[in-house]
This record gives sequence, C-alpha cells and structure tokens, in this order.
Amino acid sequence: MERRTIGAGGLAVGAVGLGCMPMSWAYTASRRRGEESVKAVHRALDLGSDLLDTADMYGPFTNELLLGRVLKERRRDAFVATKVGLLVGEQHIVANGRPGYVRRACDASLRRLQTDVIDLYQLHRPDPEVPVEETWGAMADLVRAGKVRALGLCALGARGGRRSGAGLYDATLRRLQRIQQVFPVSAVQAELSVWSPEALRALLPWCEARGVGFLAAMPLGNGFLTGTLTPGEGFEPEDVRARHPRFTAEMMAANQPIVAGLRRIARRHGEGITPAQVALAWVLAQGRHVIALPGTKRERWAAENAGAAGLRLTARDLAEVARLPAAQGSWD
Repeated sequence: MERRTIGAGGLAVGAVGLGCMPMSWAYTASRRRGEESVKAVHRALDLGSDLLDTADMYGPFTNELLLGRVLKERRRDAFVATKVGLLVGEQHIVANGRPGYVRRACDASLRRLQTDVIDLYQLHRPDPEVPVEETWGAMADLVRAGKVRALGLCALGARGGRRSGAGLYDATLRRLQRIQQVFPVSAVQAELSVWSPEALRALLPWCEARGVGFLAAMPLGNGFLTGTLTPGEGFEPEDVRARHPRFTAEMMAANQPIVAGLRRIARRHGEGITPAQVALAWVLAQGRHVIALPGTKRERWAAENAGAAGLRLTARDLAEVARLPAAQGSWD
C-alpha cells in the first residue's frame, strides 16, 4: 500500500488506516463480535492498513483491550493511535484535560494496548476548565518520557456548535496555533468525505502548509457512501445515526443521487470497484498528507477499504464528484 507521512518526524503509515470505534462503540451493538473484529484488524494489517485509530473512551476501554490482543502478537506491524481527554459516565461524556489525569490515562492505555509506546496520542476534546496549553504540555512530557512518539488533535465535534460554512473550524485553527507554540502538532483528525467536505476550506490547507498529517474521519459518511444502507430501515437506539439529521428516512432518500454518482464512477473503473472505494479514493486525492480512516468491524470491509488505496481517480472523475449535489439534512 502507498505510504504517507505524518508530521515533521516523517512517521510513515498506509494511506488507508482502520477506524476501530465501530468494533466497540456507537454503532449497531447487536452486530459486534470480538473475534470478528480481531480478524478485521489482522486483515487490515496484512494489507498495509497499519494505522489503527482508537480511544480510551470507546467502550469505554474495551476497544483498546481488543486491540491489545492483536498488538501483543503484531506490534511491529501496527501504527497505534489512541486518544485522551474524555470520560464516559452513565448518561454523559465530560472532558478532562488536567495534566495529572493525562499522565494516568496514558499509562492505562499503554497497559490495555499491551505496548510500551503509543505512536500517536491525540487530544480527543479540550477541557473548557483547563487551558489547552497545560493539557498539551502534559502530553508533550509523555513524548519526552518515551511513552508517546507524536501528538495529534481531534477536530471532531465541530458540528456541536450546530454551525456550517467557512468558519466551521475557526476555533480549531486558533487552538492549533496555541498548542503549536508548546509542542509540534503531528496530525489533525477531522471529518472529511464526499458529503462533508468542509475541512477542505481552511483546516486541510493549514495542515498542508505545515506538513501536518490529516486523518480523515468518517470518510464513508458513517456508512452512507457505501451504498449499502436502505432508507427507512432504521438504526438501533444506541447507534449514533439514529439521531443524525442526515439519516432520517427522508434525508437518506433525498441523498441517494450522491451514492448514484459514486456508483457511476465505480463502474467506469471496472468490475469489483465499489462506491465506497471511490469515496475513499476521493478523500486520498485531496492531498498527499491525507490518510483515510474508514471504520469497520468486519474483515470483508477492511479488505475492500484497503483496496481503495490503489484506485486513482481521473480528472473526469473528480469533476463529476464536484458536480454532485450537496448533502441534504444538516445540524443547522
């Protein structure tokens, strides 16, 4: 698989990684199978999708434990990215960016992952009660201690303000400028897909100008861009899509032209190419520092996603994607 670099240190990873959250958190609990997920991780590593993206809050904790089973055998094959900064309660999630907590959380993640070092430690969310420089400074101390190799910031949750448009990531950009003065940012993780391209306006250019890796979260639009979801089929109550305004039956039906366009492009590239692979190839075409992080818990989809790294879209393909209708249904 094509290799791409993260940060000034030149850390190399496969162009398509593996988002591990669906194995333990947020999606269709009835379909989670530990052994099936382990097989998916092994398959991804076999195919060069070596960036494994997880977080201590997924489960909570169970996702890191699951990955630890694989890493115990295959640590050299994997680039381990996990996150810190969120605590999960019974009915709520709260941020904790206190330096002491960051240090304890890192040690706990290392134990669960069965490794001596985390390749990329990401701040999941800033704590509004703690200056972000203090949190980032504690994370930098972990690099100096040899427990972490590089640091990243998650810009996920930008929709929490229910805003859209050019200013969507303004607060993130200001935060990045602040923490960059404390310790270098190696990667930024944010949503990027055919139906959520907002990061292209300012966030990705910021990363490109500084050689910072861009980890494209939800590159398949929470599964919609695969073309495998049926409008009106519904989701289990704990599935994040059950509350997402783009996943009402009405909006899913209205957005079918997007999937149809991806399917047309896939057909031009030959038998076996899928809309999901076209969607991932589009993400990879947005810049040389972009790494796609499709999430899955199935070996079959891990293999299909990895295959997208070899798909090269033509100028005609990219122009056709640009002409697709904007996604309907938003947080506004």
